[in-house]
Amino acid sequence: MNRALFSLVKLFDKAQAIFEAESTRSRVGKGLILYFLVALSVIELNILGLLPEPLSSQISMNSFHAVTQTFTLVLVLEVVDLVFSLPRSTSRAVAKQFEIFALILLRNAFKELTYLPVPIEVIGHTDVLLRIGMNGAGALSVFVLLGAYKYAQRCAPRHWAPEILAQFITAKKMVALLVLAAFALMGVINVYLLARGLPPFDLFHDFYTLLIFTDILIVLIAQRYMPEFHAIFRNSGFALSTVFIRMALTADTMLSVIMGVGAMVFALGLTFASNRFYSITASAAGAACALPDSRK
Repeated sequence: MNRALFSLVKLFDKAQAIFEAESTRSRVGKGLILYFLVALSVIELNILGLLPEPLSSQISMNSFHAVTQTFTLVLVLEVVDLVFSLPRSTSRAVAKQFEIFALILLRNAFKELTYLPVPIEVIGHTDVLLRIGMNGAGALSVFVLLGAYKYAQRCAPRHWAPEILAQFITAKKMVALLVLAAFALMGVINVYLLARGLPPFDLFHDFYTLLIFTDILIVLIAQRYMPEFHAIFRNSGFALSTVFIRMALTADTMLSVIMGVGAMVFALGLTFASNRFYSITASAAGAACALPDSRK
């Protein structure tokens, strides 16, 4: 490993250690609580007509916007966590993508509340209730299927020799650094658009588009170290599940839920087939699972 590559790996490891530190998570949790309370208070002040112009015209008049804004920040943190999970395990990174999708469905359900009057009145808003129900049911379905997916991964055999795995992880850390930089740039551009009063783009939709190219790049990198058909098919299949999620994010509510749940079923079936029929280093028959997650 040359010096520049070693420095980048150390940079990634240090950033990951800081992000995953208990102290960081504690401060971030407190920050989210503070943001929610401040946002809610500012919106309530605006509803009471206590904010001056032009600030008043820039603040929502619906208290539920504080919920959706806070959920958006939670999703940003989950995306960063996903980026740091990329080098660890392909299966874990895929699981993280579906976790984010489930949270997006929950956010969409809360977002529908902004179309209801405050206090909430459901009469005459049946369409909103149906969309809330579909998003909630979709999120729950993905949540349940994720449990089955992670359960299937607990006994997944290793597909890599230790020295090959180390090289592959290093390559994925470089990819993860690029993805993290791209996501940060997308966030800066969105903030700039908001500051200029221009409509922002959907950060998470565009990020999943970026993930499609990222997954394909990782597939090509993996082929360098493991060119066997089943490994290429497995990794390409996981990349296809990302495509399904990306399309689900742009569909209407019912189709979005159907495509998202279908993508989760596809990933679950791919995992079962890969672990059951195409393992290179199979666990001893009847051996207990030593690890809760796949370390492939």
